[in-house]
Amino acid sequence: MKKILANDGMEEEGIRMLEKEGFMVVTEKVAQDELSEVINAENFVALVVRSATRVDKALIDSCPSLKLIARGGVGMDNIDVEHAKKKNIQVVNTPAASSLSVAELVMAHIFTMARSLDDSNRNMPVKGHTEFAALKKKYSKGTEVAGKTLGIIGFGRIGQCLGKIGLAMGMNILAFDPFLPEANLEIVLNGSQKVNVNIKTGPMDELLAKSDFISLHVPGGKLITEKEIKQMKKGVMLVNASRGGVIEEQALLKGLTSGHVAHAALDVFEDEKAPSEEILHHQKISLTPHIAGSTEEAQQRIGKELAEKIIHFLK
Repeated sequence: MKKILANDGMEEEGIRMLEKEGFMVVTEKVAQDELSEVINAENFVALVVRSATRVDKALIDSCPSLKLIARGGVGMDNIDVEHAKKKNIQVVNTPAASSLSVAELVMAHIFTMARSLDDSNRNMPVKGHTEFAALKKKYSKGTEVAGKTLGIIGFGRIGQCLGKIGLAMGMNILAFDPFLPEANLEIVLNGSQKVNVNIKTGPMDELLAKSDFISLHVPGGKLITEKEIKQMKKGVMLVNASRGGVIEEQALLKGLTSGHVAHAALDVFEDEKAPSEEILHHQKISLTPHIAGSTEEAQQRIGKELAEKIIHFLK
């Protein structure tokens, strides 16, 4: 019986599918420094991870039994993909399964920033019973998202999914993607009526200068620094639910302090073991702990897609 180690967990439906095909799935978490020993001792042929487990060159070299590495999610920056391929190990991920979940969380952050819901929710329990009138005055200057421009940097699956939601909310969409000149977005209304909107991607400078809200959907890199923030319109609101460090945190804090950036929302951080205290306590930053793709529906799709790919490659 072939054994699979799902070290960061796996949805039950995916496990059932694999067990039905004769695989044994182990979901007990193994510490990073014990992985190679356990994989070799148990002769695991596949390793399933999310973002917590690192699959680096040393681990790959020390585990000759591995035939497949599967990443539940989009990015594979925690896996040395090129080295795995050199060792004839198949590497797969689930790029489409969590797109809607990520896009919906980004939109939730956009609404939160537009009406300062994060700061209001922090202050109402503390001051609501004594300073209600003052809080009402403070939070009565929100903004509507309809009619505003949403800039989407990275117009792949998630970016396009966000674009559809933005269009449905009456927003104008600007997109930047160096690998994609245009995309046709199909919006389904009321369960059946379909509307197609063609979005042509444009230059980054134009997006930065014209967008009221900007959301990033790129695989990594330091994309937004002090230079890019200065190119943005005053009062811009930023969301990062892609990778930590894509927005340089010190540059973001400087932009918030000056007022050039009105609000920010972060689901990912430069240091996710210990995010910056200054970031975590800033009254103009809406925060979530790297959960953009983590919904019940997304996990079900991820588990099913992982199982299908594992079965395909190992059987």
